Amino acid sequence: MAQKLNTAIIQANLKWEDPQANRSLFSEEIKAISEDIDLIVLPEMFTTGFSMNAEKLAEKTDGLSLQWMREIAKLKDAAVTGSLIITENDNYFNRLFFVFPDGTYKTYDKRHTFTLANEHKTYTAGKNRLVVEYKGWKICPLVCYDLRFPVFSRNTEDYDLLIYVANWPKKRVFAWDTLLKARAIENMSYCIGVNRTGNDGNKVEYNGHSAVYDGLGQNLTELNREEAFVKEVSLDNQQLMETRSHFKFLQDRDTFILK
Repeated sequence: MAQKLNTAIIQANLKWEDPQANRSLFSEEIKAISEDIDLIVLPEMFTTGFSMNAEKLAEKTDGLSLQWMREIAKLKDAAVTGSLIITENDNYFNRLFFVFPDGTYKTYDKRHTFTLANEHKTYTAGKNRLVVEYKGWKICPLVCYDLRFPVFSRNTEDYDLLIYVANWPKKRVFAWDTLLKARAIENMSYCIGVNRTGNDGNKVEYNGHSAVYDGLGQNLTELNREEAFVKEVSLDNQQLMETRSHFKFLQDRDTFILK
């Protein structure tokens, strides 16, 4: 197992409904990332912004954006994750891809569609949570609105890292800050939240606040969190295991199963 997981989070001002421009934007940002990075985390719907225009924007699974993710993963010898608008079997999905350095990948369809923006009327909700194993780390990647539902993210598999990719508006950013910290504390896990900045085509404003928290809820990324940035953070599994061994909070969790 790799003791350290060197992670890059990329907070960006997404170009509205312009996949090519966004892929180019992220390509430029990723070029500046150090060669020893293990994981790159991008926002929700990182090629389009949070759009309900799925009929126009949706790609098939083997479309240009997943091809780009696979190319980036191989180029940087790092895993890459973020969500895209995908069409499959006459349905649309807000689908997260976790792409491994060798180009293989796992997927997770956003479980909690954001009814306030009528996401449920466009996108089919997923059913199953994903936990991937990468370099000995157990990682649970989720999407935006999932953050509000702690039972769904409950740490029953002893995962080490919880990830939320998002387009979370500025007017509710207090909830974003609070819930990310809470998910880290209650699950005794590292917790990463990657949000966007700027304004989208619906005039919704985003102010980032992307962050990485350790298993006790300590923010490891104290910086000006309202601007676009690439931030590299090293996660330490030994430190996490020592924290869990000392406090043992997960041993006292309630014994129920989500169905």
